[in-house]
Amino acid sequence: MTATVLNEAEDIGALVSTLAEQSLRPEVIIVDGGSTDGTWERLQTAQAKYPNLVAIRDESCNLNASRGPIARGRNVGIAAARAEVIACADAGCIYDLEWLARLTAPIRNGSAEYVLGGSCFDPDKQTIWDIASAPFFGLKQRADGTTKSCTARSMAFRKELWQRVGGFPETSFLGEDTSFDLLVRKVAVAVYAERAQAIYRPRHTLKSALRMMARYGVADGVLGTRRSRLLRNFLRCAAEVAAILLLSRTAIPLVCVLLLEVYFAFRMDWRTLSKHVSLRVLAARLLYSLAVPWIVTWNQTVGELTKTNQPNRQNA
Repeated sequence: MTATVLNEAEDIGALVSTLAEQSLRPEVIIVDGGSTDGTWERLQTAQAKYPNLVAIRDESCNLNASRGPIARGRNVGIAAARAEVIACADAGCIYDLEWLARLTAPIRNGSAEYVLGGSCFDPDKQTIWDIASAPFFGLKQRADGTTKSCTARSMAFRKELWQRVGGFPETSFLGEDTSFDLLVRKVAVAVYAERAQAIYRPRHTLKSALRMMARYGVADGVLGTRRSRLLRNFLRCAAEVAAILLLSRTAIPLVCVLLLEVYFAFRMDWRTLSKHVSLRVLAARLLYSLAVPWIVTWNQTVGELTKTNQPNRQNA
């Protein structure tokens, strides 16, 4: 089991404890890209408590040394692993003690080479903007069931498969799991594990949720992926502008656009959202959904043109 971290002192304890104490008791490899906030020191201390924890410090796994530091960190950890079945995890998440067993079961029983578990928000530590942005990042509100999303927060595969596709592409700051997924799907079928989700704790504000969407948009542009999503979002922007320009003649186009935007805001999780419904939640979701096409269109276009990634707070 591997994860890569940089300046994650606030979250590293929860990550290490929930990985090291899994029911399968795996080898846990954490690659630190050169933290300066005490993360590395905490990892060293944790090694005395958890014999199955292997901490590696590799300063090539940050933006100062690599275009794709997260992918590089994953590759360094996987290369060092002795196991033939690899599971990937992320800082900012915690994991149920049966997570690894559920995630790797299809591989261990010989029915799959590649398994995805997805991720959901921690129900006890989510903000209104976590709920508002959840479906746009492929996140679920609940930990039960199956999540059909590609994320290295909860991903497992045979090490031989990782070698066959050349590892995680080290070409972009974000989106390394999407790029890896595209490579793997050319040679293997993805299986989705039930109740094997990473429990994600981003604790978003509106500003941080918009920034994350912007970084993902730039990464998609740099990688040249999800261009169909770019087109859909551009058309949404164009429809909104056209409806406003036509407002002096008729309100019908604006009403149609607003109804369509309500659909986009709630279509992916309206059933599970009902338990959290309040006017604030509904308004926050609609506001965030209205911002998404503009954020994606602008930032993905910038990524396509500049081929330059945006750093996050750890790499800034």
